[in-house]
Amino acid sequence: MPRPATARKPRASSQLRIAGILDAARALLAEQGVANLSIYSVAERAEMPPSSVYHFFASVPAILEALTTDIHGAFRACLLEPIGHDSLQHWRDLSRIVEERMLSIYGGDAAARQLILAQHGLTEVTQADRQHDIELGRLMHALFDRHFELPALPTDVDVFALAMELGDRVYARSVQLHGEITPRLAEEGMRVFDAYLGLYLPPYLPKRLQPLAD
Repeated sequence: MPRPATARKPRASSQLRIAGILDAARALLAEQGVANLSIYSVAERAEMPPSSVYHFFASVPAILEALTTDIHGAFRACLLEPIGHDSLQHWRDLSRIVEERMLSIYGGDAAARQLILAQHGLTEVTQADRQHDIELGRLMHALFDRHFELPALPTDVDVFALAMELGDRVYARSVQLHGEITPRLAEEGMRVFDAYLGLYLPPYLPKRLQPLAD
């Protein structure tokens, strides 16, 4: 949930307005991209005066940062979804499940593709995305550790966050060239993800007898 002008939790009516603003911004992003987004176009789509939008968000980048947080919430949720331990034979099985879930989010959410994969040049959004990637990397590390006995990994770099960012570079290239993530480049992105993890995870990683408790 984005932070309103005060530190207090928004009232129910305010939460509804914030949700309406973000829904409007998401729809406009899908239709027109980042370049044509403005407080006034968001207000018009949300059917509220611009002053109401300004009350919660001081600028378009503030709206986009809030949307980025929402999108990463979907990514976090996909990492927390149950995974059948018995179905995993190799750590690459787990990496494919994770990447396919994330690709499904990108495929169904044009705003996610615009904010995370498209070249928009908005520093605030890029920084927010990178910060969220750190959290996703930690969750992914915990997920892999739950199912497999991981070796000692570097402490000065986040291997899982970097693997995810490298895969995203391929998906971004696909969006730049084709406006979507094509099946061919989706496969290439997953190969990049696996290839980087393979620098630190051995080919045959011992699977735990039972997954670790959350």
